[in-house]
Amino acid sequence: MNLWRIKTIDITVNRAIPASPDEVFDVWLNPDSPGSPWHGVKRAIVQPRVDGLFYRMHLSEGGDFELAHYGRFTIVDRPTRIQHTWVSQHTRGLESLVTLRLEKQSQQTLLTLRHENVPDDEMGRMHELGWKHYLESLAGHFSKKRSQ
Repeated sequence: MNLWRIKTIDITVNRAIPASPDEVFDVWLNPDSPGSPWHGVKRAIVQPRVDGLFYRMHLSEGGDFELAHYGRFTIVDRPTRIQHTWVSQHTRGLESLVTLRLEKQSQQTLLTLRHENVPDDEMGRMHELGWKHYLESLAGHFSKKRSQ
């Protein structure tokens, strides 16, 4: 609920990933796997089940402060859908909602990520760049894996 009447937007990012939906699903949720948004952060706690929680702490780009993200998984439907809430400094404390849909397309997966209820300001819009970065990292992980 948005008690402060902060104007919000929804962000949608799509990316073809050179792997099956099962592989993409498993890597996305595994903090030990390169390509996962939980990988390589300062601290990650991930409980990928309905009502499981997550905590993700990473350093700012300049390394001068920590950015914490929290949420709760609401849908974990292998291999087609993951949904969780998302709260951080960049959402101004609003609970936003992230939904991933994984759709098989030939030899790859079309990953559609939708992030709803993000503040319509500079900090909120930064999520689009962040998600594009993580989808690119995920695709790169599988591209490297395939070329080995």
